[in-house]
Amino acid sequence: MAAAKHGSRLVHVSSDAVFSGARAHHDESCLPDPVTPYGAAKAAAETGILLVHPQAVVARTSLIIGDGDSVHERVVHELAAGTREGVLFTDDIRCPVHVADLAAALLELACSDAAGVHHLAGPEHVSRHELGILIARRDGLDASRLPTGLRAHSTLPGALDVRLDSRATQRKLHTPLRGAHHFCTTPA
Repeated sequence: MAAAKHGSRLVHVSSDAVFSGARAHHDESCLPDPVTPYGAAKAAAETGILLVHPQAVVARTSLIIGDGDSVHERVVHELAAGTREGVLFTDDIRCPVHVADLAAALLELACSDAAGVHHLAGPEHVSRHELGILIARRDGLDASRLPTGLRAHSTLPGALDVRLDSRATQRKLHTPLRGAHHFCTTPA
């Protein structure tokens, strides 16, 4: 409300968790249909922000990967080292984005006159297991040590397959949003 009152830029970072996965591909025009409390909270925040401040940006993103410090990267390292129990799901599909690409795109949106919903995710979809293999190879780990499983057979809530379509946003940005195969094999 303060940002709207003073005409300040507001960029709210949201998540692909606002979608149920009932359809795999989601562009910026798709309405949220969350299935978890986290997704519902994110969807409610999006709605509230855009109602109060229509000139704000809602930036939905997916799995955020860095250069070794993200949660997913730590899990991959621990699984490969045998210091963690668990699996990487082969049926949990997302469009990961590199943290440097995401930060640059968020800054670009903040410095523009953009408004409304924008998707900031990588252009390719991968399973959490496939992403784990890419991270393991990048970091010199034995990818064959990464156990697989199906999220559909687990008790974890949430969507299985959510692919954020960022093409409309990407056409407006100078910042390239690289796919996991690219950012896991080439330096940022």
